[in-house]
Amino acid sequence: MFIWLCGGALGLSLLMIGGLLVVILINGMGYFWPKDLLQLTLNDGSVVLGEWVATETIPNSETSAKPKGHERIQLKVGNRDLYGLDFRWVDRADIVNEQYPSDVVVFERREWGKFFGRIKQIQEGEMSLASGNAEGMTVLFPLLERTNGIQARIDAIEKEEIGELNHLLEQTRLQLRSLEMSGQSGTGERAAIEEQVQKLEERYEVQNRALIALYDELKRFRMTVIDVAGEEQTFPVGTLINAWFPNSLGVGAKLLMYVKNFWEVLSEEPREANTEGGIFPAIFGTVLMVVIMSIAVVPFGVLAALYLKEYATQGVVTQMIRIAVNNLAGVPSIVFGVFGLGFFIYAVGGTLDQLFFSEALPNPTFGTGGIFWASLTLALMTVPVVIVATEEGLSAVPREYREGSLALGATKLESLWRVVLPCAMPGILTGLILAVSRATGEVAPLMLTGVVKLAPSLPVDGFFPFLHLDRKFMHLGFHIFDVGFQSPNVEAAKPMVYVTTFILVLVVLMLNMAAIALRTRMRKRYAGSSV
Repeated sequence: MFIWLCGGALGLSLLMIGGLLVVILINGMGYFWPKDLLQLTLNDGSVVLGEWVATETIPNSETSAKPKGHERIQLKVGNRDLYGLDFRWVDRADIVNEQYPSDVVVFERREWGKFFGRIKQIQEGEMSLASGNAEGMTVLFPLLERTNGIQARIDAIEKEEIGELNHLLEQTRLQLRSLEMSGQSGTGERAAIEEQVQKLEERYEVQNRALIALYDELKRFRMTVIDVAGEEQTFPVGTLINAWFPNSLGVGAKLLMYVKNFWEVLSEEPREANTEGGIFPAIFGTVLMVVIMSIAVVPFGVLAALYLKEYATQGVVTQMIRIAVNNLAGVPSIVFGVFGLGFFIYAVGGTLDQLFFSEALPNPTFGTGGIFWASLTLALMTVPVVIVATEEGLSAVPREYREGSLALGATKLESLWRVVLPCAMPGILTGLILAVSRATGEVAPLMLTGVVKLAPSLPVDGFFPFLHLDRKFMHLGFHIFDVGFQSPNVEAAKPMVYVTTFILVLVVLMLNMAAIALRTRMRKRYAGSSV
């Protein structure tokens, strides 16, 4: 009976985990599939167009005119700048006709989300280039290719050219500040730096004029579109990203668009308050934070476990230390966040600013949240896991290995380094896997130590020292919290929550699989360990 009870508990646990993963997978992967547009004609003569989202049954009260248990349909109607909302509920009883018109177009925009409708006119200044939906789409596709190329040039200038100039201007500003603090502001060195600043500002003006010209080029072509109710909206073609006939796409075309949408989410930056676009900065920040945390936590955890297991006298003090380590693993993560804020950021970071970055004060460099302090905070939070797993790995190494190494003339340090540690490596990697699994999804400590809603730049770039540990960063877990609970339009942001959750699970799985593969290799190499 007890065996059946244990098996049932295991099956129930697997069922719950599997159900959660299936829900995430269906809702997350379904986000990328291009949906058809459903057009509903209602009994009052109005027409509604949108993507089908859900159907639900509403039990009515006795005073309601609707029949009991009537259905209603939720549509994503888009056109937020016209309607002021993204979704609309329509009662099934009010629907007179349903159809999927082949000539309706989805316009994907950089702002205000998608627009569902048809093209009325495309203009260049006051000159009309096309009228009507069919002619307009023929003209629109070459224009989109042109405007997207212009937008790519704008992004390159803003991120590369102007980014480099801002970096150089900041460095020269710090040099001038350093001269003032050292009392050498009257020397010829200051004049040389000021001349360099003038040249940089001239280059900046050139790039700024080029940007203004490109932005004017984006506004050169305008398009007027109409929705199914006949309302018109005019916006520059340069604000569009893509356009397509959703109800005319075949299965092959939808598959290609599915792959394209998936890649865009993985590779692009977010738009529309993180509810649209990609999540690449969050993926990059999450992986980099885990790598830095792993580099920090493994040496300290392994050294602490080695001392407790191999060198420390086994007594009351050692036992109390082990109890303290085990209890530390159960401390709420927000407590570690508060400690990281007070110790790492204010104490250590503030001291580093005073000693090495005084010319930048009062603007803090390391005295504010950043990816380095967030990684160290998570390393401190997960170091008990590594210590316990490493001790178990050391205990699993057969005693004969140690004695044989010492009998052959090796010192204790040589025995530990060449015999014991390699055999205990699977246990050490087990601790690392557990640490990575816990740290990757943590959010509360990061909110106090460096994570932000939208990072202006990645912690890695082409400027020395290339890896900027003082910069703030984006994180997948915080992205889920921000989009799901802080977004002004939670209903519209719900698909992005599932997408980010799916990507976070995928990142955790890939990081764990890499560590598991390394652990399996170590087990095969040192088969004497029973870990």
